[in-house]
Amino acid sequence: MKLPPILVEHICAQIVKGLIEEGLLEADDPGTAAGAAGAAFADDLQVEDRLNEEVREILRTHSDEMMRRGVQYHDMFKMIKAELVRKRKLIL
Repeated sequence: MKLPPILVEHICAQIVKGLIEEGLLEADDPGTAAGAAGAAFADDLQVEDRLNEEVREILRTHSDEMMRRGVQYHDMFKMIKAELVRKRKLIL
């Protein structure tokens, strides 16, 4: 994840606070609401991390073939990632 967890918590606390102040959200415990929002936000941010790890694993299993064919790791990484994003209809 590109954002530290403490920053994610802070951002979500501010969002929940703003929604409550605007009357768009009702919460008995703003801390609990912010925690739930933070968990959902963090999970969404980790989608790309998990995808990147999956692409790395795919490339590890095909590293010998890539070397024989002279394929650049970075180029293949981008191609595989783009293909998985397209197939899974992910939004990154």
